[in-house]
Amino acid sequence: MKVIILAAGMSSRLRPLTSNKPKCMLKLSNETLIERQIKIFHSHNISDITIVTGYRSEVIDIPDVNYVKNKNYETTNMNESLFCALKPSSDPILVTYSDIVFEQKIIQQMLEITDGIRLAVNLNWKKHYQNRKNHPLSEAENVLVENERILQIRKNISKSLQNQQIGEFLGIMMLSSDHIRILLERYSYLKKNHIGAFHNSSSLSNAYITDMLQEIINCGINVKPVFIEGKWFEIDTPEDLKNTEKLIDKF
Repeated sequence: MKVIILAAGMSSRLRPLTSNKPKCMLKLSNETLIERQIKIFHSHNISDITIVTGYRSEVIDIPDVNYVKNKNYETTNMNESLFCALKPSSDPILVTYSDIVFEQKIIQQMLEITDGIRLAVNLNWKKHYQNRKNHPLSEAENVLVENERILQIRKNISKSLQNQQIGEFLGIMMLSSDHIRILLERYSYLKKNHIGAFHNSSSLSNAYITDMLQEIINCGINVKPVFIEGKWFEIDTPEDLKNTEKLIDKF
């Protein structure tokens, strides 16, 4: 098992807290966000960890990990950061956003099934937005699920049929070796041939991972949810950091 942690972003909504450091180096109870993640991965005997850096990359000083820099972090987005690090692999790869805090049992659930493309999804997601005035419900990366398959993934999905469910993608994704190859092949094709807007982003270079996942879904590849149980927080604003600080000791 390998892990890729995406930590290239500029985190402008957290300034001035991130004026001199990337978001993943903010602390909760004397541990940085990225240290918390790595401690959980180590507890599952995962040591092959790659961090994709960009903004203030020199500040991230975690020992015994691999580093890949998205040199175009100022003009690209999460999807580009992923493909800076994603290479053919005989092992599954777990991908995480660096600005999330989660319980160990969430990773345990993700490790139980490693075939295909599987996304950590919370169906009880709206409760996480009750105290987030600066991060409204419409900003959630939603998924539309039917018969254990994800049909759509994008922000602000609000309509579903009776046999469908709307959840939130939590920024944790499992990729099998076969599906890593599928993603790499599709991305290579798009880099050579795609022009203009890309799903919900202005261009391929500025795309989110959710845009690439929707592309794969549209190509007929199954993307499946893992309905997680456990505590999870996203740190996107100073308000998020304060809210999480109040609850982190209950993990």
